[in-house]
Amino acid sequence: MDTQSTNFSKDKIENRIVLITGANKGIGFETAKQLVKKGLFVYLGCRDIERGKAAEKLLNENGYQNVKAIELDVTKADTITAAKNTICQEHGKLDILINNAGISGIVPQKALETNISNYQEVYEVNLHGVIRTTQTFIDLLQKSSEPRIVNVSTSLASLTLQSNPKWPAYDYGKYVVYASSKSAMNMYTVHLAYELRNTAIKINAVCPGYTKTDFTNYIGGEVEDAGKRIVKYALIDNDGPTGKFFSEESNPETEEIPW
Repeated sequence: MDTQSTNFSKDKIENRIVLITGANKGIGFETAKQLVKKGLFVYLGCRDIERGKAAEKLLNENGYQNVKAIELDVTKADTITAAKNTICQEHGKLDILINNAGISGIVPQKALETNISNYQEVYEVNLHGVIRTTQTFIDLLQKSSEPRIVNVSTSLASLTLQSNPKWPAYDYGKYVVYASSKSAMNMYTVHLAYELRNTAIKINAVCPGYTKTDFTNYIGGEVEDAGKRIVKYALIDNDGPTGKFFSEESNPETEEIPW
């Protein structure tokens, strides 16, 4: 995708409202920082509101003012509804929803040995949490002139890549729970994009890449690069893609990767 397609005017940028789930640390926090720096107002969706307030304070102390922590646990519908009501009262709309909250579950994860309870725990966050949040906020998104949804995924969720013996991560046989939960989320993305194809909403699955966060024991690429990858698709213009799966790390040339 041409990076020049992120060409919103300054006026549009400054009037856009963003919600990022799981935003008090890691890639979510970095994405918030980059969007606030561009002039957008960002809600930090946080399961633990005290950690969220600490993240908000840290951003404020470093010059990032258009940000507010909001309690939102993607496994608890009442917190999602309460967050929606707050955003509705304060802004009356939502322009960008970034479904970032996710967990990996226990590792290693073996297809023949991992207990079903581990699948249930991970799917509750990575799939059901995305569905709950998206369904709750869809009416606020529809009040935006150019609404966007980014579902944070992983190239490990690509059935095509994962089944290719020549793919570098082919032997990553320890993430069956995490990877399959994201594959299911990707399928939700496809269906959602289809249902919304005649609307202004654009929705894509984006892999931020293997990144140095507590999620990976601080092994991988820089969090700034991961944030940029998400921001790019959060700010696509009306000619941008929808219903696609992107991973700059896996395909630097066009970024789109197979499902």
